[in-house]
Amino acid sequence: MTIIATIIVLGVLIFVHELGHFWAAKSVGVRVERFSIGLGPRVTGFERGGTEYILAAIPLGGYVKMGGMNDEMMERIEGGSAPDAEGGAESTASTSREAGGPAHGDTEIPLTSENPSEEGGRPPRRPRDDDYDSKPVWARAWVISAGVLMNMAFAFVAYVVIGLGWGSPVPDTLQVGETRAELLEPGLEALAEIPTGAEIVRIGEHEPRHWGDVQEAFRSLPAGPVELSFRNPDGVVSLDLPDDDEARVRLLRGFSHRVEPVIAGIMPGSPADRAGIEEGDRILAVDGSPVELWEHFTRMIRERPETETVLRLERGGGEITRNVTPNSVRGEDLDTGEVITIGQIGAVPVAPGTAYQPLAPLDALRSGYDDTVWVTGLILGFLRDLVTGQMSPRNLGSIVTIGEASGQAAAQGIPVFLGFMAFFSVNLAILNLLPIPILDGGHLVFLAIEAVRGKPVSVEQRMRWSQVGFVVLIGIMVLALGNDFLRLFGL
Repeated sequence: MTIIATIIVLGVLIFVHELGHFWAAKSVGVRVERFSIGLGPRVTGFERGGTEYILAAIPLGGYVKMGGMNDEMMERIEGGSAPDAEGGAESTASTSREAGGPAHGDTEIPLTSENPSEEGGRPPRRPRDDDYDSKPVWARAWVISAGVLMNMAFAFVAYVVIGLGWGSPVPDTLQVGETRAELLEPGLEALAEIPTGAEIVRIGEHEPRHWGDVQEAFRSLPAGPVELSFRNPDGVVSLDLPDDDEARVRLLRGFSHRVEPVIAGIMPGSPADRAGIEEGDRILAVDGSPVELWEHFTRMIRERPETETVLRLERGGGEITRNVTPNSVRGEDLDTGEVITIGQIGAVPVAPGTAYQPLAPLDALRSGYDDTVWVTGLILGFLRDLVTGQMSPRNLGSIVTIGEASGQAAAQGIPVFLGFMAFFSVNLAILNLLPIPILDGGHLVFLAIEAVRGKPVSVEQRMRWSQVGFVVLIGIMVLALGNDFLRLFGL
């Protein structure tokens, strides 16, 4: 299952990314000589319309080769030899993608009449009308950025398909968790009387099936008195629903479902990992204060950035203690939304199952957009914390991590697997925009310099910087792969 899921994830996202480059090149009249899924030697393929479509031996990337560039490095990646240096040899261009690590690349080094190669005394080549380097800067920028745009579009479409086909994912539970009385308007105070762990049975005329129905009832019921029934233990409370939309939003924030304080996963290299905390541990207390819900635990950890904290845990039927020092990161104040310094240890809880609440087509579109924006912000925040040192490089993962996550997502069903593919697609898009030579972002920087200067950066400079970028990219991949092996061996 894991191998098949990984092949599907990488294969689809590689195809989507390279299809973006391909379509963009065709749209501005650039000749495409090869469309490859995979790197290295050709395994099979066919030719149509002047383009060779191939499947290559190494399934960790792909590329689109366009007429009008000479790139010795890419010739080696493609599994061939450098083009003939004779004056009559035709130069080529390529955009390549490597998805086997935490980032992938698109590289193209143009040989233009303004920047001829001096090697062997070869005279400047006159570009053909359908060469990449014969096109204006805006057209080349469109070709380079199209792969990233396709990755983002794929994520949006995948989220919309989930919304249309299954609905919005919601917690599959009716158990009441934390109630924050300070967020409840007058007339809603009785919600705080519902015992933690009680199951909601009815809200007015609504009989909820999961927490999404609970939230929908609070959103849609008319203002005025309503009764809420619950069981385990049995009881009824009377509420007076406000007619203010903002008050109802605060109600939904202040009345949440139960999440057990049990750890489902640990981020490699995180404070929890270094402290010896393991999956399956139940948090019993933080610095002596008892913990009943995951919210209680996270709130106490948020209040302790860079402060050594004693956790009492239940493991294997016994109790143990672990000392952990939460990282200091930037996050939102739960009450005001203000950005403040909070503590994090890099642990995620065991969540209740997932149910799906049907969405209307327009709501599915809105949900797809919101999910894409949210994931983008999440990944940008991770990169920010990584650069500022608030996130450990041990959190980087390679093809091993991708494979494990792909297999786990596939085991949870099609909508979860689609959601993972959407998340990973956004991840690839953002990483590929980093201003590292050999990535799309690096080549957009070259084009920006050309637009400002009025002439392109020389071939020799581009080649040197591309070699530097290639070394950086390989270094990141080696680091990520090393992290995975250390994690597999429990180090």
